[in-house]
Amino acid sequence: MLRFIFLIFLLLPVCQLKAKAASDSLQAGAAKYDITPRSFPVSMTGSFQDRKAQSAHDPLHARALVLKSGDTSIAFVVCDICLISREIFDAAKQQASLKTGIPASNMLTSATHTHTAPTSVPLAQCHPSPEYVQFLTEGIAQSIINAHARLEPAQIAWGVALEPAEVNNRRWYVKEGEILPNPFGKMTDKVRMNPPRGSDILIKPAGPIDPAISFLSVQTAEGRPLALLANYSLHYVGGIPPNQLSADYFGEFARQIKKRLGGDETFVGIMSNGTSGDINNYNFREPRPRAAAFERVIAVASVIADKTYDAVKDLKYRSDAEIVLQERSLDLGIRKPDQEELEYAKKLLTAAKDPDRLTTNEVYARETVNIDKGPGTVNIKLQALRIGELGIVAIPCEVFAEIGLEIKQKSPLKPTFVIALANGYNGYLPTPEQHVLQGYETWRSSWSYLEVDASTKINQQIFQMLNQISD
Repeated sequence: MLRFIFLIFLLLPVCQLKAKAASDSLQAGAAKYDITPRSFPVSMTGSFQDRKAQSAHDPLHARALVLKSGDTSIAFVVCDICLISREIFDAAKQQASLKTGIPASNMLTSATHTHTAPTSVPLAQCHPSPEYVQFLTEGIAQSIINAHARLEPAQIAWGVALEPAEVNNRRWYVKEGEILPNPFGKMTDKVRMNPPRGSDILIKPAGPIDPAISFLSVQTAEGRPLALLANYSLHYVGGIPPNQLSADYFGEFARQIKKRLGGDETFVGIMSNGTSGDINNYNFREPRPRAAAFERVIAVASVIADKTYDAVKDLKYRSDAEIVLQERSLDLGIRKPDQEELEYAKKLLTAAKDPDRLTTNEVYARETVNIDKGPGTVNIKLQALRIGELGIVAIPCEVFAEIGLEIKQKSPLKPTFVIALANGYNGYLPTPEQHVLQGYETWRSSWSYLEVDASTKINQQIFQMLNQISD
C-alpha cells in the first residue's frame, strides 16, 4: 500500500504538467447566424437614395470564430452588412459576454461593406428599421454564443496569398478639364473617383493597391476543417440583381472556400474587408465587358478562393499559439465647415424641391449643416491582436490601402493584416496627402468627417499596440 501511494505522488507532477498542457492547448469553435431580414421590403445602404429590397438573392450571415488559449478567449465576428455602428456592436458584445464570459474587449466585430444589405445606421437618405437593428444585434451576439458553445481542441495555421488582378485604385489623376465640380460648388478636386473606364482622360491612379489575401485557417485536433478567416482589400464587387439583398463576394467566398477545403455543414468560411477605402474591382484601363447578374461576384470569389486554397494546402498546423489582445480608445477631431460653406449649404436646402428626396448636392448640404451642429470630437475604438506570430489590427473606418500597407510594413509581427469597418463606423480614412487631393472620399459628410491627420494619429496608436503585444 505504501509503495502504491509513493507511486501516486511520484506521478502527480507529471499528471499536473499534462493537465496544464491540455488546458493551454488551443480550442476553437465557429458558427454562423442568419441575419437575412424575415420580412420585406427593407431599406438598403449603399446609395444616396433609399433603395428598397424586395427579396434576398442569397443569405446574409454573422460569421463567428472563437479561439481559446489558456485563460484567454477571443471572438471574431464578420457580418454581411454595409456598416454597423459602435452602439450596435457594443450592445451585441455585452449580450454575448454575459452568456460566454468572454470580455467584450476581447471581441473583434466587423462589417463586410456589401452595398446590398439592410440599412443598420442612418446614412444619406437611408433609414434603418428599429426591428431589424434589434434583430441584427441579437444575431451578432448569438453567433458568438453558438461559436463558444462549439469549442473543441483545435490547431491553426496562417499565411498570405497574392491576387493583384482583382483590386484597382479608384482615385485617378485625369487630364486637364476633366475634373467635375464637387457637391460644395467648388472645382478644387485634383482626382476623380471611378472615372470612365477605358477612357483616354486617365493619367494614373492616385494611390497603391494591396494584393494580399491574408488568412487564418483552423482545424480540429483530428484535422477536420473548422473555419477559415480571410482578409482582402476589395471594397465589394456588385452586379447584384436590382432590389435584392446579397452578401456580395464575401458570402460567395465563404461558400467556395468550404467546397475547396471539403468542409462539412459545421465549417464556417469568413471573408473580412481589409484596407479598401480607395479600392474597387474595376480595371479602369479597359472597358468593362457586360456581365450577367452575380457573374462577377462568382468570378472574383472563385479566383480568391483558388489562391487561398493553394496557399492553405501545404500549411503546417500548431496548437500552442499564444493569444494577446489590446484595445484602446482614441479621441479625434471632426472637420467643421467654414461660414462660406455653411451659407452655401443652407441656400441649397432652402431651394430644395423635395426634402424627402434630396439630390446628391442637397444631401451633402444637409450633411454640412448637421456636422456644424454636432460635436467637435469623436471617440473611436482600436484593437491589436497577436495569435502566435500573426498580427491582426482592427480599425472602425473605410481605410485607404496605403495606410494598411504601412501597418503591414512596420508591424513587428509578420504577417499582419487589418480588418476595417471594425467595432463601429467612423467613415473614410484617407491620409493627409490624399486629403490634399480631395475627391469623393474626403467630401465632408457622416461617411467622411475625421480630422485630416486622423490616419497619422491612428497609426501611431496601432504601432504602439503592436510593439507592446509582440514583446
